[in-house]
Amino acid sequence: MLTFEEPAPTFEDVWRMFHEMEIYQRERSAETSELFRQTSEQFRETDKKIQETDRIVKNLSKQLGELGNRLGEFVEQMVAPAVVRLFRAQGLDVHEVYSNIASKRNGEALEIDLLVVNDGVLVAVECKSQLTSAHVDKHLERMEKLKRLLPLYKNHRAFGALAAMVASDEVKNYAQAQGFYVLCQNGEGIDISNPETFTPQVW
Repeated sequence: MLTFEEPAPTFEDVWRMFHEMEIYQRERSAETSELFRQTSEQFRETDKKIQETDRIVKNLSKQLGELGNRLGEFVEQMVAPAVVRLFRAQGLDVHEVYSNIASKRNGEALEIDLLVVNDGVLVAVECKSQLTSAHVDKHLERMEKLKRLLPLYKNHRAFGALAAMVASDEVKNYAQAQGFYVLCQNGEGIDISNPETFTPQVW
């Protein structure tokens, strides 16, 4: 029976093997370097995006703060000084204005931006930068529990009003359909936008 043995590797075979291994290692090293470069570039891009996101968030926070300040100025400089005059023109002889009313009773809470009153009538005014239908619905809830949480006014005729820097006609109509007065910014002042035929809801 014949057997064949592999010939012993020559010096040239061993040298070629080492040479091929060196080439393979260089190629792998180049691939690793390229992968590292790409990964580093991705990290740099991610860091840039994070920094840009931080900048946007800070800018948005600043704008929201400015918007909050504008709303405060809107209430203090435009709405509060005008409400007595505006509601007297509607036949409601109010003469006192209270701001930032808050009450908690029996697990319920109530907050009202402005309360305009006289001896037998009150108007609860909610102020918004941009009025939405959700704000209208929330004010309905507020009006339903007003006398329960402010029993001092339980015998008053209570009306509701919404004041806004911006309000679409659709939202205005919705608010008026719920029986609310709607006060809107008009140039340098503020006016009641309800039509003459409007009949307010009494709570």
